Amino acid sequence: MTRPAPRRTVLTAALAAVAATAAAPATLAAAAPRAAGRPGETEEGGAADRSAPARGGPADSAPVDYTGWTSYTDWRCGERGGTRPVAGARPGLVIDHPSGSLDYTDPHTGTTATWDSATWTSPVRTLEHPASELIASWNARTPAGTWLQVELLGTYTDGTATPAYVLGRWASGDGDIKRTSVDDQTDGKSSVWTDTFSVDDAAAGPLLASYRLRATLYRRPGSRLTPTLWRLGAMASTIPDRFTVPASVPGAGAGIELPVPRYSQNIHKGEYPEYDNGGEAWCSPTSSQMVVEYWGRRPSAADLAWVDPAFADPQVDHAARFTYDYQYQGCGNWPFNAAYAATYRDLQGVVTRLRSLDDVERLIRAGIPVITSQSFLATELDGAGYGTSGHLMCVAGFTADGDVVANDPASASDEVVRHVYKRAQFETIWLRTKRYNASGKVSSGTGGVCYLYWPAHPSPGQRRALAAVGIS
Repeated sequence: MTRPAPRRTVLTAALAAVAATAAAPATLAAAAPRAAGRPGETEEGGAADRSAPARGGPADSAPVDYTGWTSYTDWRCGERGGTRPVAGARPGLVIDHPSGSLDYTDPHTGTTATWDSATWTSPVRTLEHPASELIASWNARTPAGTWLQVELLGTYTDGTATPAYVLGRWASGDGDIKRTSVDDQTDGKSSVWTDTFSVDDAAAGPLLASYRLRATLYRRPGSRLTPTLWRLGAMASTIPDRFTVPASVPGAGAGIELPVPRYSQNIHKGEYPEYDNGGEAWCSPTSSQMVVEYWGRRPSAADLAWVDPAFADPQVDHAARFTYDYQYQGCGNWPFNAAYAATYRDLQGVVTRLRSLDDVERLIRAGIPVITSQSFLATELDGAGYGTSGHLMCVAGFTADGDVVANDPASASDEVVRHVYKRAQFETIWLRTKRYNASGKVSSGTGGVCYLYWPAHPSPGQRRALAAVGIS
């Protein structure tokens, strides 16, 4: 039985039709280049499109606004309904007392349960440049018996309000609820596509002028357990149409390569098909696991006890299970991957958009790898040996000439994960918002979307690099 196409596939098809009618560790290390393998999902094979709606490009045409709430002062400034800020080395937000309750029927199990709830609503974030897209991300701990929900409360440039859009129902485990996005959310002006708020017609408007984020923390009635929310934020941006982008010039990051572990998704093909058909579709959790382990964290033996001991790299199977979105039916939900990374001790994770490979170089110089999302034909990325309608890989550094050193999980084995890709080609497939697919039709591109994971207490240099790309 073929599973339903992900919502991103539906949106990509719609965009294509419209367009067609319109015309860490301080040590740095290097390794020898390797040959590429072929991913499980290929552009030529007509696989489900895991790319998102068309997105913004370089800074001159696509303003990017990431705003995050993380400090004790931040949590005190929001509107609280039963929540309480807690101070300490990593300030957070917890349930103080229930302010409501919910009878929630899990759509993926059919089970109905009652949950006590408490809320926190952020201050209004007014955007300097109205946005056509927003992606939220969060970092939290959810002990068994707890979970959380994140919503967008927006205002358009015409003064009207968006619905209360659900951007995710999430728990680090899967024993209480099945973590899920929510389909079929629209008001005729905008829609939510899996993990992304998107204005339906950016040219005609209205656009998003301001927003608040609301987090609802849940626990079982009578329990004293609570989720702890450490970070809540969103990236808002405009979305110009770009088939090409100007090439950046290699800078001070050239010649630096970070020792990011190398894992292949392809060696997991057929393992745990209930999580999006096994490893052939696990580029996102595989990339996430590489960076989690770069920072010296990994699942414990007890965490991995459920994985068949015959499987190599069981931590990749673990990452797939605990990033899986039961509505999207895949492991590529962007905020769920960032949230997964932050379940490890003192790690943070966000989803944002960068403007060029100059931004990536700045982060690499500070020791921070970058996980990028892109779509391309085999002819558009020399050395890859495949085409894809949506793929994640980890940029670990740059050659002396400024070409991209990528840990590409779409490889035949761990030993051949390291690739060198031409700078101009890589920058184009990652930053563009429009492209031609294998059938010659117009599809969307991700426009610079990436995951960033780094320590809860970054070094001064890491803090400066993050601030330079809009993250605080």
